[in-house]
Amino acid sequence: MSEEAARPTRKIKLTLSPEAEKYVRRDAPVSARRMAAGGALPLEPIELASVLFALLHDPDDQVKQRAQQSLEELPEALLETVLKGDTHPAVLSWFAKAKSESESACEWIALNAAADDHAVAYLAALPHRRVVDIVSQNQERLMRCEAILDALGENPLTGRAQIERILDFLGKNEKPESEEGEDAQSAEEMSDEDAEAAVAALLGEEYAHLAKHLAAEGDEELDDEALEGNLFAAIQKMTVMQKIKLARSGGKEARGLLIRDRNKVVYTSVIMSPKITDNEIVSMANNRNTPEEVLRIISMNRDYTKHYSVKFGLASNSKTPQSVAMKFLNYLQDKDLKTLMKSRDVSSVISTQARRILAKKGKT
Repeated sequence: MSEEAARPTRKIKLTLSPEAEKYVRRDAPVSARRMAAGGALPLEPIELASVLFALLHDPDDQVKQRAQQSLEELPEALLETVLKGDTHPAVLSWFAKAKSESESACEWIALNAAADDHAVAYLAALPHRRVVDIVSQNQERLMRCEAILDALGENPLTGRAQIERILDFLGKNEKPESEEGEDAQSAEEMSDEDAEAAVAALLGEEYAHLAKHLAAEGDEELDDEALEGNLFAAIQKMTVMQKIKLARSGGKEARGLLIRDRNKVVYTSVIMSPKITDNEIVSMANNRNTPEEVLRIISMNRDYTKHYSVKFGLASNSKTPQSVAMKFLNYLQDKDLKTLMKSRDVSSVISTQARRILAKKGKT
């Protein structure tokens, strides 16, 4: 038998046994429904939770209030059975919000294949480190629900390991393999013009005109400022997945804009792009608008930090974590240490350490 509960935007259809349905029928006496809302029913945990969830939508206010209290106070053992079992997605979604402060409850829902993708996206945004890790490992959900990718990218608890795992899943940080045929090219060999054209084809006709302008050399109709403005407008319309694709295959103009995206997965995909150049890395290291995590990634890459200008950029950038900036001070020339010693744009810790290094050399 079925019980339909109206919600603001859609109807939810719960399948209940005859024994359970009798507690939620609209023609049942209100006294019986109020009794049922108390939760003392001879039902299995999942069906009990389903009945109480249906009663949340009862026309009687007292029934709704009692049902909500019963669900919120469901004993831990029963709750675990409900959240781990083949429970209706709508019920799991309700518990995701009602139990959002409980990391264990959120874990059970995140691991439950019956949970709705958007409920998992909601969980991915919560401050629960283990939940973030669980969600980031679910390749199937990540591929089919971009809201999850968006939530993980904006969660401060999503770390480098999770981001790299996500990019692995999406195939964005693997070196492209050469294909057979005369026309095969790796991403490193692909020109900016070809890359932009490929991105336009990938993203659809909406961006085809933009790729044409990007590929055109000396286009008098579109100067650099107008080009960047058009690209920025196009990026604003893109999904997270499209931004990641553009970060990998697009040109330096696109990377320059995407590095400032608020989503960590997007801006990390920029720094992992096989097309990124040394000059771009130098610019990022010196730019105070570069995300802190990107500066960390640059600091850990020996190919990047072998360049003196990158070392100086990381040491002098106020966005660089102090522990990271400090280690690069030892590689700086005396003239640059003197600059940092007097600079008001760096922290007192950095300027003081620069002074100490110079003092040891007898150069202060």
